[in-house]
Amino acid sequence: MTKHTTPDHARLDRVVAEARKQSELREAGYRERALKLYPWICGRCAREFSGVRLRELTVHHKDHNHDNNPVDGSNWELLCLYCHDNEHSRVLEEAGRSRSASGQKVATHNPFADLQALLKK
Repeated sequence: MTKHTTPDHARLDRVVAEARKQSELREAGYRERALKLYPWICGRCAREFSGVRLRELTVHHKDHNHDNNPVDGSNWELLCLYCHDNEHSRVLEEAGRSRSASGQKVATHNPFADLQALLKK
């Protein structure tokens, strides 16, 4: 017989909050360094950013590894929100096309589709 326990929501909330805090701290560190290294211009569309709009300029990791943050910034490029989203969408689309072109089946099932309903139980 398996013992059914209810999740400790307070503990889960603390874990999620701590993970978000650590992610924000890590991002703030390399973002600040990237903004000091590079001009405040999107590397794709060449829009310039300053003042309040500077928050629209993001740091893109060229190798898509957010833990690879060399001091010289060689794995970063500054992209505006739109170009950054477009870059990640393009990479995902290419990965999907290469899988389907190679004959591999592409996953269509979403294992988290009913997660909200399951959490409410």
